[in-house]
Amino acid sequence: MPALKIIASQIKEFKVPSVLTPLMMLLEVAMEMVIPLLMASIIDKGVEAGDLSHIEKVGALMLVMAVIGLAAGILGAKFGARASAGLARNLRQSMYENIQTFSFSNIDKFSTAGLITRLTTDVTNVQNAYMMLLRMFVRAPSSLVVAMIMAFIISPRLASIYLVAVLILACILFLIMSRAMKYFRTVFQKYDDLNASVQENVSAIRVVKAYVREPYEKSKFQTACENIYRMFLSAEKIISWNGPVMNATVYSCILLISWLGAKMIVGGSLTTGELMSLLTYCMNILMSLMIVSMLFVMLSMSSASAERIAQVLEEKADLTNPADPVLDVADGSVTFRHVDFSYRKDAAQPVLKDIDFSVSSGETIGVLGGTGSAKSSLVSLISRLYDVTAGQVLVGGRDVREYDMEALRNQVSVVLQKNVLFSGTILDNLRWGDADATLEDCRRACRLACADEFIEKMPDGYETRIEQGGTNVSGGQKQRLCIARALLKKPKVLILDDSTSAVDTATDAKIRRAFAEEIPDTTKFIIAQRVSSVEHADRILVLDDGRISGFGTHAELMKTNEIYRDVYESQTGGNADFDEGGED
Repeated sequence: MPALKIIASQIKEFKVPSVLTPLMMLLEVAMEMVIPLLMASIIDKGVEAGDLSHIEKVGALMLVMAVIGLAAGILGAKFGARASAGLARNLRQSMYENIQTFSFSNIDKFSTAGLITRLTTDVTNVQNAYMMLLRMFVRAPSSLVVAMIMAFIISPRLASIYLVAVLILACILFLIMSRAMKYFRTVFQKYDDLNASVQENVSAIRVVKAYVREPYEKSKFQTACENIYRMFLSAEKIISWNGPVMNATVYSCILLISWLGAKMIVGGSLTTGELMSLLTYCMNILMSLMIVSMLFVMLSMSSASAERIAQVLEEKADLTNPADPVLDVADGSVTFRHVDFSYRKDAAQPVLKDIDFSVSSGETIGVLGGTGSAKSSLVSLISRLYDVTAGQVLVGGRDVREYDMEALRNQVSVVLQKNVLFSGTILDNLRWGDADATLEDCRRACRLACADEFIEKMPDGYETRIEQGGTNVSGGQKQRLCIARALLKKPKVLILDDSTSAVDTATDAKIRRAFAEEIPDTTKFIIAQRVSSVEHADRILVLDDGRISGFGTHAELMKTNEIYRDVYESQTGGNADFDEGGED
């Protein structure tokens, strides 16, 4: 029920067509129910009595009724389409907007494939069900009830056959639907697996081809398809009983009514026209029941989708602005006060344990540590991508939880491990850092990031188009463009999370030198695997299993920290990386 309320709240400006649709359906039903009575009148009082005038008058009235019913049906379809399409639009927009507010911890609860399925397949199911609900939920039951009443008015004895048939069919259809629903509730979770398989394959297609893994990927995709096929097949096998049961009931009713009706006509208790009307109402009643059964199928399918959509709409961002947020970051000083951090509240061990250090504005801090030492987790707390479990993180002398998050993140610029470029020109991508940046601003940022040297060699320069995901530039070029994009924000704190791993050591040295000369007042955190990338930093933070192992200059750590000393000696002996594990 809560899921239905959440879905209903998204109807918004489409309430009027949502109300007009069932009203049009009721008008159409009214016209359909009157026509059989008029037909009976034509047969009994016109044809059999030989009254041509009566036939013409009633025939004209039937034509008017048919035109009104047709117009009502067309308008109902139009209003229903507008209402259901509008609901789908609002659902997608509301979900997308809510996803944009999610913190990293919120996003971690949903898979990318799961969110895509909710925005596409699940919304489409709800849209189709809403269309059916508006048009058929009123039309079919009202048609069934009115036809039953009209049948009882004509002949209670023959109408009793309908009543018994309806009760039997209702029980059988309930059993069929209840058994099918459990499959529909499961099948849409399988769509997540299918979308995940497609997404992973397409995004990593170069790796798939390089390792000749197409047969394996085809097999994995086929398995996901087979799972959905089997679930739908099981459901359809059950639902397929609808048709035979309905046909058997319809034909049985027609035979019984025809046989009993003929006897009643001979006995004078029923006219030929009334029998014709009863047969018409018979079809109306039984077809309405069939529509109701299909409506239950649609609703059972869409209820699972509605619950999945409601999960996204109900999800509240873990990170929110305080009541009176601070809008100005005074400087780039950073302080960690006995910080503990866990990604999950129920985690047995924190990822970061008792982190305590201070950094003055303008300092360059190197961060080193083995795989899994929580280097990326540490710097994520500075821009409040996550909240600490215990302790405090201060930027500019204020707890990061006191700031407006947009104001904080505009002053704490992060170049993440996974560099992402978007489809568009190089300038478009650079202006993610500053939408109002001039061409000269972009060129300066690219000079600092050593990206200008390859951009100027491109035929279209800064207007060169970047393909989706940055597939037409190398890893090192992508990293330098992302660094330039971050610099355009003119941040007070700049965090490079292993962001020069794909550039050569000479370019890495140029970037570090440019930072020291051009942005001396910006506090810089440089996470790296190479000691050469951080040995000239003002101080170096060494992490080991989520704890601070050492914090000092290169010379100090060489004397006091065994981990740092061993790594330095191993790397100067020819090993280029901090450890063999790769990225944090």
